[in-house]
Amino acid sequence: MDTSPIVLRTVNVQRYVTPLREGGSLPAIAEADDDFLYVLKFRGAGQGKKALIAELIGGELARFLGLRVPEIVFANLDEGFGRTEPDEEIQDLLKASTGLNLAMHYLSGSITFDPVVAKIDPRLASEIVWLDSFLTNVDRTVKNTNMLMWHKELWLIDHGAALYFHHSWQNWLEQAGRPFMQIKDHVLLGHASELDEVNAVFRSRLDINVIRSLVTMIPDDWLLNDSPFETIEAHRSAYITYLEARLLASETFVKGAQDAR
Repeated sequence: MDTSPIVLRTVNVQRYVTPLREGGSLPAIAEADDDFLYVLKFRGAGQGKKALIAELIGGELARFLGLRVPEIVFANLDEGFGRTEPDEEIQDLLKASTGLNLAMHYLSGSITFDPVVAKIDPRLASEIVWLDSFLTNVDRTVKNTNMLMWHKELWLIDHGAALYFHHSWQNWLEQAGRPFMQIKDHVLLGHASELDEVNAVFRSRLDINVIRSLVTMIPDDWLLNDSPFETIEAHRSAYITYLEARLLASETFVKGAQDAR
């Protein structure tokens, strides 16, 4: 198993291409200085930095566990970027997002996963349900699957709604040990018949070193504002403690998912 630190590339946003008017976060397709197109998630939008933290941890955790996720990069937005943008709402968003944001490779030609049309392997379904139970991801439903079909393979996108405990940090350690009740609405739950097997494999792969590597990637300034903790180190340590406790409680949330089936 690869135990090397998880490292993300950093790109500079060169061109704002078009907004993706979905929900309240207003992500956009943008071109970076490596000539690739990205779906850009802004620190100045909606849930802001907390959504970026959830996206970062959720996406890279999924990748570590062997699921397909488009490459995630840090995307630097220059202070002068967007001054010529005619849309005032977008211009305000760009101004509020100066600095380090998060972006995901744009999968050109991909289509939204349709549970009616696409067949899903029970093992893969179980892996995704386990992941979303672990992350408490409320946003993988029939209405919004947050999965794409690209080159006949299933890709996971948008984990910004995961880790919802960190929006208040109330009883956060207690929450780590609870079942994930919203899993009943998961689009793949009916196909997830191998949760016990997946739990055994994923529990053996994940450990405190992997969790620390994931949390260490969070930029310091994403942890500065609206924090209940006195220091950045304490804030970062709380994420590590929560995720480790969540992993130890995997049998609880797996049983919750099985009961929901």
